[in-house]
Amino acid sequence: MAVLGVVRLIFPEVAKPREDAKPSQEIAKPVQQETKPAAEPQEAPIHEELSKLSPNPGERVKWHPVRSVPSYAQCFPDVQDVQIVAAKRWGVKPVRNREEAEHRREQLVYVGANPLYCIDKGMKHSIPYLVPRAANLLSLIGRSYLDSLHIKGIPLHRIIVSSVLRTQDDVARLQRGNGNATSQSCHLFGTTFDVCYNRFSTVSPPGEPERRAVQNDTLKWVLSEVLRDIRKQGRCYIKYEVKQGCFHITVK
Repeated sequence: MAVLGVVRLIFPEVAKPREDAKPSQEIAKPVQQETKPAAEPQEAPIHEELSKLSPNPGERVKWHPVRSVPSYAQCFPDVQDVQIVAAKRWGVKPVRNREEAEHRREQLVYVGANPLYCIDKGMKHSIPYLVPRAANLLSLIGRSYLDSLHIKGIPLHRIIVSSVLRTQDDVARLQRGNGNATSQSCHLFGTTFDVCYNRFSTVSPPGEPERRAVQNDTLKWVLSEVLRDIRKQGRCYIKYEVKQGCFHITVK
């Protein structure tokens, strides 16, 4: 004890506690890291959305056959008198002109930009607006068509919509050049659209070579199968238009 007392007198710093010493009982607290809110999801570009359906060339797949329908006229017989009833039931009051259409945004949905289908660039007598019920139907047809092409092993193509909502002014101009145009067109109500069966939009992802050509007849057959099934589900009326080269479709 005497020796320790002498050492303490000569070296007083020995008796001082170390500043960096920690009590053995103290538990280190976890470091709180600042968390950042997750970024809002953004809409995928068109080629990314469609690539999800594209078949994998290295994958062995049992493709489904293309069968078409027995008769276009029999499978899609819904004439104007039938479709106009549904158009008036589910549609909006006819729009006088395009300026008035801009004030109907609370009743109409813009369908001019969608990865599931194309709006015809040469469309002159209508504008890309539909009531929500019809817009949903059009998206359903577009996606079902892509799905069907995928399971049949056919390169992806999008349908082309050639006519959508027509104003009363549009109908009047159309009647001057087309004697068959009616003033009671289903297109006036935003419930009706035309889908081409003789033209399709090929899907080629950026940076990749163009996809192989597919005969329009094959693409038409697949589209007719899709439309037949959707019509059988009671979702719409469809008329096969021979001269106009389209399926005339009204939502139910």
